[in-house]
Amino acid sequence: MENRNVGFLVIGISLLIIGIVFIFNNALKNIVGASCSATHGAQVCPMYDTITTQTYLAIAIVGVLIIIGLVLIFTKPDERIVVRKIKEKKLEKKIDLSGLKQEEKQVFKLVQENDAVFQADLIEKTGFGKAKMSRIIDRLEGRGLVERKRRGMTNIVVLKD
Repeated sequence: MENRNVGFLVIGISLLIIGIVFIFNNALKNIVGASCSATHGAQVCPMYDTITTQTYLAIAIVGVLIIIGLVLIFTKPDERIVVRKIKEKKLEKKIDLSGLKQEEKQVFKLVQENDAVFQADLIEKTGFGKAKMSRIIDRLEGRGLVERKRRGMTNIVVLKD
């Protein structure tokens, strides 16, 4: 529940308590008036002082509750902090492609452009045969440039981190 709603709830309960205190106060005065006039006559009854003290105490407690309610209503709720992770740009490391054959460079560049490519798509894009593509990827894996991941009946070729 929000602070504002709790504040309204506390003030509502405080007003209800004020009503109960005044009803109770009125009933006590009637009871004291009926019993004191018979006992003390026209003199001032000491029980009235007790009723007044109790009434002031109850009103003070309700006043504190109302202040708490107002504070809850008018305080600004805590701001929600949203933390978003910003993907850090990976520092592109210099990859030495000098020792690679032209076919290996071609396959590596395709993988590098797409981040992850199905091996079947590489075969389709390059026009190489299945066996030749497997050998090329084996050599790239051996150099630690790419990695094959098995997905069902095919492989996905990804850059090695």
